[in-house]
Amino acid sequence: MDYAQLRKRMVEEQIVGRGLKDTRVLDVMRRIPRHLFVDPGLAHQAYGDSALPIGEAQTISQPYIVAFMLSSLALKGSEKVLEIGMGSGYLTVLLSFLVKKVYAIERLRSLAIPARQLLDQMDCQNVLVKIFDGSYGWSDAAPFDAIVVSAVASEKPPAPLLEQLIVGGRLIIPLVTEKGQHLYRITRRGDNDFQSERLLGCSFVKLVGRNGG
Repeated sequence: MDYAQLRKRMVEEQIVGRGLKDTRVLDVMRRIPRHLFVDPGLAHQAYGDSALPIGEAQTISQPYIVAFMLSSLALKGSEKVLEIGMGSGYLTVLLSFLVKKVYAIERLRSLAIPARQLLDQMDCQNVLVKIFDGSYGWSDAAPFDAIVVSAVASEKPPAPLLEQLIVGGRLIIPLVTEKGQHLYRITRRGDNDFQSERLLGCSFVKLVGRNGG
């Protein structure tokens, strides 16, 4: 199977075709082998337009959603980023090629350990991984230029995540609304000043944790 050709088609049809134009995101998604982050029995589906199960009732997100979340962070390359819910590590690897430093949290050891092994295979030396309740964030490493959450919280984002953003920092997080799940971008404009933007409808597994709602 020509995975390189499938990756190219995935980017052109599913991502560029829906209007995303962040060239850095597009380039890295053309390069990273998404099929390595799913069960070998599902490798032939890895470049399809859908989320896929990765075990433990968790999923790897639809390629377009991954690209949309990364593009919405408007990353330049110098950022320190916190990822909540690393799963199999696909978004983590993409981030490692896009920013200066990545702090990734996964609560499930059975996912975190093989994800860390994949990161090592791809020489992602700028990533630190922690097995922990992601709803608390990573206070010892804060503040962060950007935070991305791959699990849906309640109506409000966990307070620790907001507190761990720099002024000007962005949080991308799915939240439960009266009309289902929606992806939000929350920008910190001051100590207690946050701007919230609803971006698009989505479907994520629940953010499990003390502050997950």
